[in-house]
Amino acid sequence: MRLKTLLKPILVTPELEAQVDAIPKAVGSYGYDPWGFNREGFKIGLAIFKWLYDHYFRVEAHGLEHVPPQGRALIIPNHSGQLPIDGALIGVALAINPHGPRAARAMIERFLPTVPFVGNLLNELGGAIGDPLNCRRMLAAEEAVIVFPEGVRGSGKLYAHRYQLQRFGTGFMHLAIDCQAPIVPVGVVGCEETMPSLVDIRPLARLLNLPYFPLTVPVPLPVKVILRFGKPMVFNKQESDTEEEISRKVEQVKRAIRTLIKQGLAERQGVF
Repeated sequence: MRLKTLLKPILVTPELEAQVDAIPKAVGSYGYDPWGFNREGFKIGLAIFKWLYDHYFRVEAHGLEHVPPQGRALIIPNHSGQLPIDGALIGVALAINPHGPRAARAMIERFLPTVPFVGNLLNELGGAIGDPLNCRRMLAAEEAVIVFPEGVRGSGKLYAHRYQLQRFGTGFMHLAIDCQAPIVPVGVVGCEETMPSLVDIRPLARLLNLPYFPLTVPVPLPVKVILRFGKPMVFNKQESDTEEEISRKVEQVKRAIRTLIKQGLAERQGVF
């Protein structure tokens, strides 16, 4: 708490503070919600990542008008880059969205909270363990939730496989249908090149109990990032919804993301 008190006047502008305070968020008397979100911690985190968003990755975000300004929604992007930079940048884009800012939640990999200090920090910024029950409860609370259906298959893939969507889990589609939450597909271009992985050192990953251990650069490269948000996709519950039908609906979302990625790749002038 003392660190927040010291950092806040240095990092958080009055404009940013007013913007975050205007975002509806139910927190308890100690300033935290059931998943550990803290408005003051979020302000500091947003200030830091917004600088990276504006000046280091020079993000261009298109289609933010497609994100519902309120109510439950699933934000479904492609995943890449070894570290969850893509999730952080999407979170900034949603928080400063001129069409209606949202303090989005993000489903994070289970291994991240095992890293010292990282778990609590991610919770304060809006992250939560990627468990279906967590996501269901957040949607019931009318949250916007960022879910990466590729999981570590996407974030840990090699540079040779960049912009190739990996297998999607189907859990997000079950949640979207059961909770009647619109899906907003997102194409992320640029994060593939922030930390290109040439090889996954699997024996070392197993030794450290990590999902992968990439041979990559020590810090993310200042690659230009393009985010493209697509139109919301609504999937209604049908009596005939077998797992095969669910998989077909997942493929519809994948096709939408592929289209957004292709648009982003076509419009960028270069990696940097």
